[in-house]
Amino acid sequence: TTVVAITIGLVLVNVLQPGDGISDDTIAKLTDTYASNTEVTSKLEEAFKQREGGPLQFLEDMVPDNAFNALSNNSLMLQVIFFTIFLGICMLLIGEEKSKPLKDFFDTLNDVVLKMVDLIMLTAPVAVFALLANVVVTSGDPDLLLALLKYSGVVVLGLVLMIVFYTMIVSMFTKYNPFTFLSRISPAQLLAFSTSSSAATLPVTMERVEEHIGVNKDISSFVLPVGATINMDGTSLYQGVAAVFISQALGFDLSLTDQLMIVLTALLASIGSAAVPGAGMVMLVIVLEAIKFPADKLAIGLALIFAVDRPLDMLRTVVNVTGDATVSMMVSKSLGRELVPKVKEWDDHLDEVLPKKRKK
Repeated sequence: TTVVAITIGLVLVNVLQPGDGISDDTIAKLTDTYASNTEVTSKLEEAFKQREGGPLQFLEDMVPDNAFNALSNNSLMLQVIFFTIFLGICMLLIGEEKSKPLKDFFDTLNDVVLKMVDLIMLTAPVAVFALLANVVVTSGDPDLLLALLKYSGVVVLGLVLMIVFYTMIVSMFTKYNPFTFLSRISPAQLLAFSTSSSAATLPVTMERVEEHIGVNKDISSFVLPVGATINMDGTSLYQGVAAVFISQALGFDLSLTDQLMIVLTALLASIGSAAVPGAGMVMLVIVLEAIKFPADKLAIGLALIFAVDRPLDMLRTVVNVTGDATVSMMVSKSLGRELVPKVKEWDDHLDEVLPKKRKK
């Protein structure tokens, strides 16, 4: 699915060529406004650090120095997965009788967390409104946003096509009604849109996939956390479009080999990209460096797209989450598991905690 996403992005950006319509005055204004921005410079510095780590750095990063620290950090999802798999193997090795209390503890903790998610989602409409209000207030110069409208339109069109692609996969491979699928995953999509973080949305995604779509917990609890880190279709599509757009705007010609390199690098970058807001721009620097983009123009390139990065980040996170849910359904179907929803409401056990009325 990631290769499909990058391919869709590259086809659209090459056909529509949004970078050719950017004037020199607009480029100069964007550069003056954003090139020295602290967020842009921090993205460049972080990308340079990741480049120095080597191509296999992500394998080293999978092993946690401190498992409890990893649990409290959204950007260290692979470390959490590595630790939990290792813990599960060790629990198997000590025998079922000894490991049962710990397993029961984690099962109960999981149920409690999902119940917390149910309660938190009751406030979702107000919370999402507050988050979006902050994005609108800090969105920047409207004229600059308008100048980047064509680029934004290409990215949005690509993301919409990915959603269509997911619904086709769901319909063909799982025989699940695509509209029902979108309806049941929509709360997770809404939270992904407002937070721009696959990791922050993960508890809600798991709750919707397990309870409302019917994927078994043993499948969703593995596929979704892994997918939140390495299956970033929306981010990969964005990196392909952004890399070509920047090259078009700054007059940097790309050969077919360069575009194939974008596919490969964006695919690998999506695996190592953190499931947190803004991580895609860090990986974009690595993609640009892979095609020998001039180092002295990297800051200018990021400045061109920085003004619209936040709203596009929100949209591509929706695609990331939808892709993870789609893959979990495909895995469930390939293993011969039926999709049986088991919806739980926040007040399912309310009668157990309320005082019972005495009979007269």
